[in-house]
Amino acid sequence: MEVTGIDVYNVELPIAEGTYDWAGGNSYATFDSTVLRLRTDEGPVGWGEVSMLGSSYLPAFGKGARAGVEELSSAVLGADPTQPAVLAADLDARLRGHPYVKSAFDVACWDLTGKVRDAPVADLLGGRFGESVELYRAISQDTPAAMARSVARYRDEGYGKFQLKVGEGPVIDEERIRATREELDDGHVLDADFNTGLSRHEAVRVANAVSDVDVYLEQPCDSYEACRAVRRQTDLPFVLDEVMTGLDSVVRGYEDDAMDVVNVKISKVGGLTRARAVRDLCAEFEVAMILEDTWGSEIATAAIAHLAHSTPAEARFAATDFHNYNAVTTADGAPEAAGGTMAAPTDPGLGVEPRMDVLGDPVAVYE
Repeated sequence: MEVTGIDVYNVELPIAEGTYDWAGGNSYATFDSTVLRLRTDEGPVGWGEVSMLGSSYLPAFGKGARAGVEELSSAVLGADPTQPAVLAADLDARLRGHPYVKSAFDVACWDLTGKVRDAPVADLLGGRFGESVELYRAISQDTPAAMARSVARYRDEGYGKFQLKVGEGPVIDEERIRATREELDDGHVLDADFNTGLSRHEAVRVANAVSDVDVYLEQPCDSYEACRAVRRQTDLPFVLDEVMTGLDSVVRGYEDDAMDVVNVKISKVGGLTRARAVRDLCAEFEVAMILEDTWGSEIATAAIAHLAHSTPAEARFAATDFHNYNAVTTADGAPEAAGGTMAAPTDPGLGVEPRMDVLGDPVAVYE
């Protein structure tokens, strides 16, 4: 089997709650998504998606994804999509860095491989651990009272874990953490995600101020070194995200005892092939994981669900159902979140069927 065509689609994903807000004054009403379809000489097709949180979150952006697809299209055409690891190595040789560009190709290859083998991607990634995976709900940055109301609403919908978007300043962040924690009982988990928004000294102030609160602290500063310094001055459990970009960074963090949880984003590391390697290393190190992506619709969420469901339960901190944050549906068959959990689809491949009326016409075709 070989890839004979690449169809590229560009979809805007409007936020159901109006905007999604986090540290650094970032506020978006829509996110740019790039969807790929790989066509083959034998008929089956594979779907992949990459969607970025704007252009200031990571060194990646929507138009860059599509430019990268054009750059790599010649390497993908003629390749065997049922050997994702082989193609991933070839793409790394063709283009240094830019893992988010490669991610959509890689996910599409896993979708195709599952269809050819008549197996869900979760089975190919290691099998299903348990009936479902626990989700977290991200709470967009707002006033302490508004964020507390959001936590209470999603708590009542069955979510048990919450990622609080903070990172504006020591005083207001402490207020947000305390106000939201008051809405939860001992069985709920609260993760204060600073998204690199604070300086080292500000992060230390927050950590000291909430030392009596049951809360995780996630990526308070931009650099690994600053985060590690904050980690050494608090007894609260620590999560690293933006600086965890692959196997090397996980090994360094483990050796430095710099984190208790790692946020594994599929597109941040280059796709499911690389994410599986990071996942397996973290599980071996007994470092728990948040399993997700940088955003996406039903296609990206399905990939998240397959990765998370094939992760040993004791290594899973939480996963994300990003398609439920959007006001548009791009595919049928996506994981349904119920009671704060979701399960990977059981149909072959990713188990989703894109809605062509939503995707529209391709913005680029390579053959």
